[in-house]
Amino acid sequence: MLAPVLLALSVLSVCLSGARGGKVLVFPADASHWVNMNIIIEELHSRGHSITVVRDSNSWYIKEESPHYKAITISSGESVDDSFIQRMLNIKIEGKPDRDMEQSRELLEALSKMNKDICTMMSAMFADEALMQSLQEAKYDLVLSDPVAASGTFMAYHLKLPLVLNVRATLYGDAHTLIAPSPPSYVSVLGSGFSDRMSFSQRVWNWIIFMGSKLYHKQMTAHISDFSNRFFGPDVDFVSLLQNADLWLVRYDFTFEFPRPTMPNVVYIGGFQCKPARPLPVDLEEFVNSSGEHGVIIMSLGTLVAELPSNLTEEIAAAFAQLPQKVIWRYKGAKPSTLGNNTLLVDWMPQNDLLGHPKTRVFVAHGGTNGVQEAISHGVPIVGLPLMFEQPENLFRMVVRGTAKVLDIATLDRAVFVEALEEVLYEPSYRENMQRLSRIHHDQPMKPLDRAIFWIEFIMRNGGAPHLRTQSFRMSWIAYHSIDVILTLIMALLLLLLIMFLAIKKCCSVLFKKKIKSE
Repeated sequence: MLAPVLLALSVLSVCLSGARGGKVLVFPADASHWVNMNIIIEELHSRGHSITVVRDSNSWYIKEESPHYKAITISSGESVDDSFIQRMLNIKIEGKPDRDMEQSRELLEALSKMNKDICTMMSAMFADEALMQSLQEAKYDLVLSDPVAASGTFMAYHLKLPLVLNVRATLYGDAHTLIAPSPPSYVSVLGSGFSDRMSFSQRVWNWIIFMGSKLYHKQMTAHISDFSNRFFGPDVDFVSLLQNADLWLVRYDFTFEFPRPTMPNVVYIGGFQCKPARPLPVDLEEFVNSSGEHGVIIMSLGTLVAELPSNLTEEIAAAFAQLPQKVIWRYKGAKPSTLGNNTLLVDWMPQNDLLGHPKTRVFVAHGGTNGVQEAISHGVPIVGLPLMFEQPENLFRMVVRGTAKVLDIATLDRAVFVEALEEVLYEPSYRENMQRLSRIHHDQPMKPLDRAIFWIEFIMRNGGAPHLRTQSFRMSWIAYHSIDVILTLIMALLLLLLIMFLAIKKCCSVLFKKKIKSE
């Protein structure tokens, strides 16, 4: 009798969850951006929402088949440039004095091409009348988009749907600088390498970088402006559409970021992908436990960089071989001849679960946002080998907080690497500082993922959140900084002083004349 009742309750629960569920149209970006977006998608699906993902046919990670969403596949007509990451890596390893500028040029070229591909994909979508009609008839509740995929922003505008952005940074500026006050006197520009406590010379450079970034970001919108003019006319500006988003889910955590002004429609979900560690596979658990009191070092350079030049891997392997710790190294490529018996090479490893293992002592990482936040969550100090993108900036924040030691991969050898590893292993402050950050990160009333889902559902329930959107970006530069008000008040003050001067002069003149007459 109990089994049919439980079955009926389960069916009723599923039906009710479906009845409450909304319809979400998702425009993700690829690679690590997709890893983050997919976590939100899976959570939304588990709560009864229907998810549709728009993907490029050339996607590396976004699969066409999934139990959590249905996919709409659009072809951009362009092939994926697999050599870009290798070129960025080679520039970093070569160690030329102008390598940062060279990487920036390479990145600008790649992002410009990516924007062009995105515009090709968007043009194919908006020119497909049947597809656009089906999207209109689907009656979605909102668009969830990574701002790297500009198509989501334009689609939300076209379908007149609320827009939620899942963002770390955009191609057109830091997430905050687009919508929140960002005075360069104490808000360091992303990529500047400055903290919120700048010297005068750093403030000068920060201001120069701030102004230069405006020109850089203008170049990034060139292809998108052409697309926008074609389909929406000259009055529709992409950056303005971004600024008009109902909600910004920002993958920041102020245990990690520097304090700065914000806005009410910015919700911080930094570390939302972090989870409690699960048990390791049996063979991996045996290897970890064999480390004894010395513990384990884990090394991973992310999803995009699986191997390094042979001379570097030989030096890294030789350094690991000198340590008493066991090492788990995610690496694809020829086995280094200097590899010690204490080092295990793996094609893939459960990074979050290893970071959460009590025997893990140090994380050797490239400084990607996900990895750094997982290290914070589990309280594991870092030896950083930044390679590209936002990685140097992420690791700089960890250095400021005393939780990481950062090395230049261009000058890396076994002696330098061993010295850095031993410093982080045996200087207690690194682990103590990271564990302090971990405690602060976990000391919040709601988990970041739950906060993200609450606000997405809030937008669905209320049809948007215009009451949270600032109007500041609609103001001119003169009005925003109250230049017109200041000039008006100065003119009024000058006019008042002039009137007072003339009045006093007139009074003095009258008094002087009376004095002459009386004499």
